[in-house]
Amino acid sequence: MTELTEQQVAEKCEAFKQTYETLLSEIGKVMVGQRDVVDAVLTSLFAGGNVLLEGVPGLGKTLLVRTLAETLHLPFSRIQFTPDLMPADVVGTNIVTEDEHGRRAFQFQQGPIFAQVVLADEINRATPKTQSALLEAMQERSVTVAGETYTLDKPFIVLATQNPIEQEGTYPLPEAQLDRFMFKISVGYSQLDDLMTILDRTTGAETPTVSRVMDAQTILDAQQLIRSVVVAPHVKQYAARLVLATHPEGEHAGGSGSATNKYVRTGASPRGAQALVLGAKVRAVTQGRYHVGHDDIKHVAHLCLRHRLILNFEAEADRVDPDAIVDQILQITPTEPVPTGVGA
Repeated sequence: MTELTEQQVAEKCEAFKQTYETLLSEIGKVMVGQRDVVDAVLTSLFAGGNVLLEGVPGLGKTLLVRTLAETLHLPFSRIQFTPDLMPADVVGTNIVTEDEHGRRAFQFQQGPIFAQVVLADEINRATPKTQSALLEAMQERSVTVAGETYTLDKPFIVLATQNPIEQEGTYPLPEAQLDRFMFKISVGYSQLDDLMTILDRTTGAETPTVSRVMDAQTILDAQQLIRSVVVAPHVKQYAARLVLATHPEGEHAGGSGSATNKYVRTGASPRGAQALVLGAKVRAVTQGRYHVGHDDIKHVAHLCLRHRLILNFEAEADRVDPDAIVDQILQITPTEPVPTGVGA
C-alpha cells in the first residue's frame, strides 16, 4: 500500500468529514432530533461494528435503520424476531431441487442474513438458539450451513432493536452475544419541538425522502481510513485502563467503596477496549482531527461499556444502572499515563 503524504491524509479526512455530515443531513430529513443516536449508529458503521438499539416502541428505531439503508447503496433486509423463528429462517437452508432430467440435488437457499445492512427487529423475542444464528455473521462476517462456510459481502452491519420494558415472551441476550455489539444505544423520547416537527412530517401530504450518499467501496475506503488514524500510546493506555476499571477487585477499580467493586459482577472484555479506540477514531476524524484524544475516548465510553457490565444483585436492589457506574469510572480514572510496569 502506497504511503500517503500528510496533505493527502488531510484531504481524505476532510472528504470523509463532509460525507459524514451529508449522511447526517440526509437521515435528518426523516429522523427528527435524535442526533446523538444517529451519530452513534454512523460511528459504528465506519468503525466496522454492530449496534444494539434499545428503547420503548414508537421512538423511531426501525425507521432509523431503514433510512440508513436508503442512504447507503447496499442490500438491506429486515428480520422480525418472534418466538417461532428458527435459525434456518435467518441464515438459510439447503433445499432439494430437481432439474429438467429429473435429477435431484441439494441447493443452498440464502436467508435474510445475506444482506449488508441487516435489521434484527425485536431480537430478544426469539429463542437463544435463533439469536445465536447471528453470532458468526456478526463476528466472522460469514455463515456456516451443513459444514460449508459462506462469506458475507462487505461492508456488513447488524442493527438490532429491543424493548427494555416488556419482559413477557422475551429472551435476554446472552453475555457472549451482547459483547459482539460494538455499541448499545439508548433511544430516548423526543422533545416538544421535535415532536411537533414529527407530526408535521408524518401527518402531512408530503413524505420526506432521502438520497443515496455512499456505496460499498466508499464505505470500505472510509473504514480503512479510520483504522489508520493515529492513537498516541498514552491515549491507548487510557482506554485500556477504563476497561480494567470495570473489573471488580482489580488494581484500577478503585477502593472498596467504588461502584465497580460494589455493583459489578463481571467487567468488560478486550472487545470493549477495541470498541473504545475504534469509536474514538471515528469521532476524531468527524471533528476534523487525524489523532485521537482523551475526550474522544470519553465520548464513546458509555456506548462501549454499558452493555458489557454484568451487575450483581446489590446493583439491582439499589436500582443502579450501568451508565452510573461508567460515570464513576470516568471520574476516578486519571488521564495521566501509568508508568510502564506499574499497575499493569
